[in-house]
Amino acid sequence: MNERKPVGQQKPMETAASRQKNHAKPAKLGREVQARLGQQLRAMYDEGVSQGVPDRFADLLTRMDGNGNKDKH
Repeated sequence: MNERKPVGQQKPMETAASRQKNHAKPAKLGREVQARLGQQLRAMYDEGVSQGVPDRFADLLTRMDGNGNKDKH
């Protein structure tokens, strides 16, 4: 009853992007829309950018860079 039936050759899933690849027209946004999107994105990400790199990440990068320099000599 629960026997599996052999599966024929399956086609890879076709995504919307792959269907549109040959027939797609480039999406165009007006300058006002682009400017508004840019303002909103900057507002969202400015806080994160202004925080800088946390000390623990800076220390880790320094240690990794130090290990890389030892291997080069």
